[in-house]
Amino acid sequence: MAVPKRKMSRASTRMRRAQWKATPPTLVKTIEGGKTVYSLPHRAKVVEDSAGTPLYMEYKGRKVADV
Repeated sequence: MAVPKRKMSRASTRMRRAQWKATPPTLVKTIEGGKTVYSLPHRAKVVEDSAGTPLYMEYKGRKVADV
């Protein structure tokens, strides 16, 4: 395991940590059945029946997994 040769100052540590920034997820807007739906790109979505019970997962119009 790498071990630092000298102690890192508090200012340097905080300056390094300040560079990390969270980014909001990019959502794709689609219209399905007259409703606007926002979803994450390249993710399988859950297909539900009219009662809201999950049936299966779908990706690019194809069934990929059972729920």
